[in-house]
Amino acid sequence: YCIIEVNARLSRSSALASKATGYPLAFVAAKLGLNIPLNEISNSVTKVTCACFEPSLDYVVVKMPRWDLAKFDRVSKELSSSMKSVGEVMSIGRTFEETIQKAIRAIDPSLVGFAPKETYAVIEEELTHPSDQRVFAIANAMQQGYTVDRIWELTKIDK
Repeated sequence: YCIIEVNARLSRSSALASKATGYPLAFVAAKLGLNIPLNEISNSVTKVTCACFEPSLDYVVVKMPRWDLAKFDRVSKELSSSMKSVGEVMSIGRTFEETIQKAIRAIDPSLVGFAPKETYAVIEEELTHPSDQRVFAIANAMQQGYTVDRIWELTKIDK
């Protein structure tokens, strides 16, 4: 293994991943910064193996960005490489379906989860050009009978 970059600052994602797994990412990054090889750092979760050992997990974690684009005037709701997220939520569950439902509800308590929005009509423009409402456009598309293959053609999201 070769480490290409170590970000000493650590991002919000790193903190969330560390909380979700119980694995001290900042601790390991600091040791690596001191030039201690990964195979010589003890795994503080297992207390037996080295830090490069990856235990199997019995849960799924979903991290989802929180958009608050409605608060701002003249802001395009189209998502691109520019940072528009005002935060993120993390949810933990036994399955992806359970966990994404929790994440969507955590973004906004008025949302019921991955479900169509009655006031939101599916338009192929929304599926081909991502916005903060894309997940709901996908839910509407599924309700209207779009196949997974058709949704993939429009969104390019992995099946």
